[in-house]
Amino acid sequence: MSTLTYAVHDSTTMLRRNLKHALRYPAVSLGPVMTPILMLLLFVYAFGDSIGAGMGGGREAYLEYLTPGVIIMGVAAGAMSTSIAVCTDMTEGIINRFRTMNISRSSFMTGHVVGSVLTTLVSLVLVVGVALALGFRSAASPLEWLAAAGLLAAITFAVTWLSCALGLISKTVESASNKPLLVQFLPFLGSAFVPADSMSPGLRWFAEYQPFTPMTETLRGLLSGSEIGNNGWISLAWCAGITLVGYLWSRSLFNSSTKR
Repeated sequence: MSTLTYAVHDSTTMLRRNLKHALRYPAVSLGPVMTPILMLLLFVYAFGDSIGAGMGGGREAYLEYLTPGVIIMGVAAGAMSTSIAVCTDMTEGIINRFRTMNISRSSFMTGHVVGSVLTTLVSLVLVVGVALALGFRSAASPLEWLAAAGLLAAITFAVTWLSCALGLISKTVESASNKPLLVQFLPFLGSAFVPADSMSPGLRWFAEYQPFTPMTETLRGLLSGSEIGNNGWISLAWCAGITLVGYLWSRSLFNSSTKR
């Protein structure tokens, strides 16, 4: 077999291992998605009428506005489980076993990233299901739903590579669980809950130029069937940049750690 074939085979084996871990410990993989679901319930039922009235609608209008932002929050929430899983493997000795085996070195990270992307996307289905149960209805066409799924996959892929690097740089599992908090907090400082133009000038500037705002606006436009303007291209550019930085950073950290 060629080198590429070996790498794909080894990555598939690592992916199977990580998926089995996810099934064995579902609280670690799906636990973070509870925060977006709880935020959805809280803001819809506690603040939905008042915030929706300020937007010219009611609770139903705010649910339509809020749901895309909460879905993006679900992507960010998955960063913690990825970081913890990578750090656990790096600190508990299993990586030393892998070093002695004739396997592709890249398969370790590939298995973690692909496995985390799949489990995060499954958790997003739960978030969408709760939103639908609350009354969320989308005007998107099947093609727009497909585009929305592709956008979420791209965002998840980018965030997962970044969280993989955060796990590799962490010395303990506790620190690995803390480092992704900034990623998880960023959607709160965007347009997930309220429009950016309703914020104070300094916060509005930050919200407009951070990555999760165009991502949220693109997803919101796709699900509502409205125009997304330049947000789509900006979102894809952010995804490509974050993926590249996360991948190169992860590879550098992993290569330096395996040389010790």
